[in-house]
Amino acid sequence: MLVFLKIAGLFAATAVAEITGCYLPWLVLKQGKPAWLLIPAAISLALFAWLLTLHPNAAGRTYAAYGGMYIAVALVWLHFVDGVQLTRWDVAGAFVALLGMAIIALQPASMS
Repeated sequence: MLVFLKIAGLFAATAVAEITGCYLPWLVLKQGKPAWLLIPAAISLALFAWLLTLHPNAAGRTYAAYGGMYIAVALVWLHFVDGVQLTRWDVAGAFVALLGMAIIALQPASMS
């Protein structure tokens, strides 16, 4: 269980870094926010890339498992940052995505 929490926490931090790094340029381009927001966006995207390197699995497997957490974090972002109420379908989809992440990330080492 501790291994899963460590993986999930690292993936969650990675997702926040990626979403932040993409959201700030969106604000600049779509909402006319100041261009200086591109600087923390670039830093956030560099942090995102670095965080992905902290996983011991092959890159493709790490990206596949990360995708499940990204979905869940993006929905949390949708609710808290964009102010959109989540539906039961959003919650169910996030649960399925996280289950997929757990299956990929926690597979036995002999299967790798």
